[in-house]
Amino acid sequence: MNMQKITLVDDDENILTSVSMALEAEDFAVSTFSDSQKGLDDILENRPHLVVLDVKMPGLDGFAVLENLRKASDVPVIFLTSKDDEVDEVLGLRLGADDYITKPFSQRLLIARIHTILRREAARNTKDGDDGLNREYDSDKNPLLLDKARHLCEWKGQLITLTVTEFMLLEALTARTGQVLSRDQLIDSAYGANIYVDDRTIDAHIRRVRKKFKIADSEFDEIETLYGIGYRFKDPKAQP
Repeated sequence: MNMQKITLVDDDENILTSVSMALEAEDFAVSTFSDSQKGLDDILENRPHLVVLDVKMPGLDGFAVLENLRKASDVPVIFLTSKDDEVDEVLGLRLGADDYITKPFSQRLLIARIHTILRREAARNTKDGDDGLNREYDSDKNPLLLDKARHLCEWKGQLITLTVTEFMLLEALTARTGQVLSRDQLIDSAYGANIYVDDRTIDAHIRRVRKKFKIADSEFDEIETLYGIGYRFKDPKAQP
């Protein structure tokens, strides 16, 4: 079995060393670059399975690397960012990033995200005719389409661009419409067991999901907050 290849591009040598060791322990073949131009050149030449890319770097920053990369490759990219900047996130997603992880970050979380994205890519590449759409919510009252294999989301026919984390949160909520999911349950769904994530991180992701849906539909209010308890996606069958 061929090892899957991961390329890390970050100007912090400590991060390159520690993350590469953690990934090699997971049986990945890892290439590291502190120079963003050299990293871009190597990615285009050697075609890794996934790229972990720092946003703030001298010379070519992460956005410039990704913009150049997307002209020739759809390799999955996870951004590492030192600040939780919504403007940066929107720009990165428009350029084609697959997810964001904010520094300082848990290596277990990064590894979990890498495994999730690689599983998604494997499923996407092996689809054989089935469009993969979950049409359970395809109705006038709740026209949500989720394509789990291709990581696509539509609301009222409009594409909603979500990170992997946001998609998994939405998937968890829509799998049990009308039921309240606690933040702990959502953390387990989106991040996996035994990974610590602050409750405020879930709240921030939910806010972003709502905002993205409201851009497509200003009347979107399907995700309800039950203060002190958690969140739920409205049950379309229970609505008048």
